[in-house]
Amino acid sequence: MQRLSSSRRAFLQSAAAASIFIATAARGQGAWPDHTVKIIIPYPAGGSTDVLSRILAERLKDIFGQPFVIENRPGAGGNIGIAAVTGSPPDGYTIGAATIGHFAINQFLYSKMPYDPERDMIPASLTWELPNVFVVATDHVPAKTMAEFLSWAKQKGKISFGSPGVGTSPHLSGVLFAKRTGLDAVHVPFRGASYTIPAMLAGDVNFALDNLTSYISTIESGKMRALAVTSAKRWPTMPDVPTMAEAGLQDFVVTSWAAYVFPAGTPRPIIDKLSAAMKKIAADPELQKRFQVVGARSMSSTPEEAIAYAARERAMWKDVVALSGIKPQ
Repeated sequence: MQRLSSSRRAFLQSAAAASIFIATAARGQGAWPDHTVKIIIPYPAGGSTDVLSRILAERLKDIFGQPFVIENRPGAGGNIGIAAVTGSPPDGYTIGAATIGHFAINQFLYSKMPYDPERDMIPASLTWELPNVFVVATDHVPAKTMAEFLSWAKQKGKISFGSPGVGTSPHLSGVLFAKRTGLDAVHVPFRGASYTIPAMLAGDVNFALDNLTSYISTIESGKMRALAVTSAKRWPTMPDVPTMAEAGLQDFVVTSWAAYVFPAGTPRPIIDKLSAAMKKIAADPELQKRFQVVGARSMSSTPEEAIAYAARERAMWKDVVALSGIKPQ
């Protein structure tokens, strides 16, 4: 019997081990998920990303028969949570609810990012978008239309607007609005819409261009007046509120959006499974209505479509950050 050389024996052993690993990995992908999946929310509980993800987690559990649990990890504009995702094992059991900031804004605000949005995370699917709404306090701003507001603001000379923080899409939307209309508008950052709203109702700031979901209840109460939405079409639950284009501002379609992401290196079959599930969920009329009530539109996409969408948005927001004068920290 011919004796194997040590090098050949080592090669055969390595090949056998590799075959076992590949077979095991293939079985794991086929069974995914076979235990609890974690969805990291990079913002505090109670915000739109948290609320919408909890709705989606229920649907994902129904589809896959495994729990999808929410874990909130806020901080640093959402960078802490997404860094936790990109630093996790690429086995499909850690998902991140990444938003427009993670894909297209934060890299222009922070000189040192804990992850590379184009290299370290893979989007499985877009999940939702939130239009912004231009709102004023009914008791402090007399304008009932955008034209009336612009006339009032120019007569006033200097005005102010609130947002949930420097570098957020509501802040940058306000910057873009001021530049497009020629208004002298001072930005006043708050820790969130729950702080901006009382300041507006007290007359401390004049307007906000913030996520619709945060302002629906105050608009419905009559304390706030919505002058326009930044979606391409009128919002279904607010049919009397014009779009920005209808209000006189062309090319002002601005939405906050999100996608579910995996760490780079996650097997493609797992990514495709989540993408297919999101397509099924987004097409459900009941879920669409549930999202609309809280000011969101359900979305889905392939990974490639999400990557292309992020690239287009990145180019736009890079220019808006430059307009804002914010220097990377």
